[in-house]
Amino acid sequence: MRYGVQSVLGAAVALSLGGAYVAEAQETGDTVVVTGQRQAYRNDVALNDTPQAVTVLDSATLEQAGVQRLSEALDLSASMARQNNFGGLWDAFAIRGFAGDENLPSGYLVNGFNAGRGFGGPRDVSGIERIEILRGPNAALFGRGEPGGSINIVTKRPEATHKGTFSVSAGSFDTYRADADLNLPLTDMLATRITGFYEDAGSFRDTLETNRYGIAPSVLLRVSDATTLSYELELTRQEIPFDRGVVAVNGVLGLVPESRFLGEPSDGPLTADATGHQLQLQHDLSDDWSVLLGAGYRETDLQGFSTEAELAASRQRLNVDGQSLSRQRRFRDYEAEHTVLRAELSGKFETVGISHRILLGVDNDAFDNSQLFLRFRPPALSTNPTAAQGNVIDIFQPVYGQFPLPTPGPLTNRLDEQRAWGLYVQDHIVLNDSLQIRVGGRYDDFSLDGLNRANNRRTSSDETRFSPQVGVVFKPIDILSLYASYGEGFRQNLGADAGGNPFSAEESKSGEIGAKVELMDGALTGTFAYYAMEKTNVLTADPLNAGFSIALGEAKSEGFELDVAGRLPGELDVIFSYATTDATVGKDALEPNFSLAIREGDRLINIPDQTASLLVSRDFAVADQDFTVGGGVLHVGDRLGETGTTFELPSYTLVRAFAIWSPSPAFELAGEVNNLLDETYYTNSFARLWVAPGAPQNASVTLRYRY
Repeated sequence: MRYGVQSVLGAAVALSLGGAYVAEAQETGDTVVVTGQRQAYRNDVALNDTPQAVTVLDSATLEQAGVQRLSEALDLSASMARQNNFGGLWDAFAIRGFAGDENLPSGYLVNGFNAGRGFGGPRDVSGIERIEILRGPNAALFGRGEPGGSINIVTKRPEATHKGTFSVSAGSFDTYRADADLNLPLTDMLATRITGFYEDAGSFRDTLETNRYGIAPSVLLRVSDATTLSYELELTRQEIPFDRGVVAVNGVLGLVPESRFLGEPSDGPLTADATGHQLQLQHDLSDDWSVLLGAGYRETDLQGFSTEAELAASRQRLNVDGQSLSRQRRFRDYEAEHTVLRAELSGKFETVGISHRILLGVDNDAFDNSQLFLRFRPPALSTNPTAAQGNVIDIFQPVYGQFPLPTPGPLTNRLDEQRAWGLYVQDHIVLNDSLQIRVGGRYDDFSLDGLNRANNRRTSSDETRFSPQVGVVFKPIDILSLYASYGEGFRQNLGADAGGNPFSAEESKSGEIGAKVELMDGALTGTFAYYAMEKTNVLTADPLNAGFSIALGEAKSEGFELDVAGRLPGELDVIFSYATTDATVGKDALEPNFSLAIREGDRLINIPDQTASLLVSRDFAVADQDFTVGGGVLHVGDRLGETGTTFELPSYTLVRAFAIWSPSPAFELAGEVNNLLDETYYTNSFARLWVAPGAPQNASVTLRYRY
């Protein structure tokens, strides 16, 4: 099996090791060297004994699926839905129908450290060992997260074997890329690893080019048989044009081609930089108990100009003549610093025949979010502005640079400082071979201080929360696990609405029941889950004040999920994921500035009613040479495209085909065609004038060398 459908099975091993990295040194044939550390917030529990749905995508799966960005990887799980990605400048997704603030990137973890906060640009998959999609209520451990689940990225760390992988690729739209992964053990006590990528890419979108690179060196020192120390550096630099996509004229998509760029090329790209550090010390107190200490620091910066369609109807000439698009011009300088400290004790013991697996920890979190936002916007149509005054472009025959670029003026200049600390405990109790119970809780104390630097207005809030969690697993037979779980949680909302009013924290409740099964001696695994969730103080994009959010009040989501992975008869390797999602507003709300009515039962933006993903491949040999052929299908149902309206994005189905030829163990040549049927589709939107189109049919070829 070439790729990671087996990763779901392997995850049972990985999770039972607490996410540890274990490598073997083969030089003497009998030396085994433990060169890794377990994952934080992770107990020593096998996958099938965990009362929640888990999807694990390993690096081999990502490689064969042609994935280069986190957003593409998450398409393999039907529980995920793409959200407004800020013109391509960050990752945005919903889990089980719930997303965070649409004006901030979605949160995710890297080795247990929060790395989604800030403005470092979209995450590349270079250097990723696996992606864990941990669905269901996790607040008892992670805290301050979404009730739909959490994403944890596990990076490639030093191992005991000298090895490397290097690849170059070329594809449609003048896209060129190089990747490297070099693992170098220096002694039996010290190992290093360095991963990195460079990408220079054109686009199916007119005039756009992207330049990106990143490097992630890491070091692991085995101080003693019981103690390891690791350090990892993250350094990424990206230049990405800000692209709000195409427009739906009077709510109708497809009147302009998917390639049409409606900004100004002379604005140049926005730059997104990220520099991060992770340091961890693990000490094994005994065979059953260990201590894990960690520190993380990450700073990000996003800066540049953009020209974007005006959303206010009273200022938009397109609503009058169906041709002339009035545009804003903006400048952003967003900076963020995030510091995390944590300490964790994990272990196991038995009392009167009952096994306990204990996790006890404390963490401290400091996040500073600085935003300078300048804006020019076209005058109201009632003043009869000229085309130059409205910064207008003809959507059918665009002429870039037709008018002098307007100078944006002050809009937002604020600093938000969030401080939080939390204490968490979890006990996974094995009562007998058939019944297990998990109980846990997390106490959080957090504060938020906001400073509007434009008028020197300060706001502050202090809150405490306790987030309980309980789960049960019943195994009537060895191959079947039935489970149920319930949890409560919260997420602190940053910033303020268009009127300058700070937001209260989101609160959530989440329940889930499901079943996990292993068939054909474990070659095929499946998970079925039903969930129901509700949140209060939910934020969504303000359709009348772009760049701001509004509070919906309440939202609900429920649905079914089916995930299957493994090997079918006929030696077919398969990953299949299907989900139905009903995510709606739970209570009538009123947009405070323009009295936009949002009704109970309205759908949440960008959440499809149905999603399905299938990846299939088969290995075979011809004349002592290895071949793999396969394909994939992604179906995404229709979605609400603008809050408070009936504008929808249509459903779409994408087909992919790929082939891999391995003339020797060291070399591999891979080719793929994406969007094989050349379907026109739209991945997400913020409003009907900001709709992100997907790429037409495209192809790439990759040459890979391993040793």
